[in-house]
Amino acid sequence: MYKGNKVMCVIPARDGSKGLPGKNIKKLAGKPLIAYTIEHAQQSRYIDRVIVSTDSGEIAGISRQYGAEVPFIRPKELAMDGSSVLDVLQHTIDWAEDADKYSFDILVLLHVTAPLRNVSDIDKCIKLLVDKNADNVFSVAEASRNPYFNMVEIHGDGKIGLVKEGSFVTRQSAPKVFDINGSVYVWWKDVFKKRRSIFLENTQIYIMPKERSVDIDDAIDFKIAEMLLRDAK
Repeated sequence: MYKGNKVMCVIPARDGSKGLPGKNIKKLAGKPLIAYTIEHAQQSRYIDRVIVSTDSGEIAGISRQYGAEVPFIRPKELAMDGSSVLDVLQHTIDWAEDADKYSFDILVLLHVTAPLRNVSDIDKCIKLLVDKNADNVFSVAEASRNPYFNMVEIHGDGKIGLVKEGSFVTRQSAPKVFDINGSVYVWWKDVFKKRRSIFLENTQIYIMPKERSVDIDDAIDFKIAEMLLRDAK
């Protein structure tokens, strides 16, 4: 709880993963990948409840071993390749409010694929939401490529050009841009239910360093995360 606001965290973890099969429970430096995110949520000063939404009995069992709640198995229609995480969050909110009669104010989404975040990143996002009276907050990292300087695309006429036209001769002089690093998302619950988006009128970003912003999608990302975790010890 932060300033009287109750906080519920949802960790989505479906069974299928084409980029890295079995990713969510694959051992990373000796622990299942999902364990890192569950531990981060549990160690938060402000999160009151941690729920894993999964369609897998195996993921559910491992999540419970590490202390998360898995009060339901996610419906198959919400566990497809094209399923929206926003629908998964809404399903969890509906379960909490309707089936469990649980009332809360702030919704936190933590992806399993970001094991290098730290607990303070989560807590600072929650504080930013409340203290700035934002609609929502999500974490980013400064982008290594910039659409105003060194990102190109094929235009409609077939010509190659910058994604964003400008006259910037150095990356430093171009407008600063960020990557959504997939680590932390925070909404006021009622705002989420009304708008169902991460881009709102009063969205705030929380900037994380590159070394804590690895988002595991494939085997190379996994190896990078292992290396960084090993070096951090």
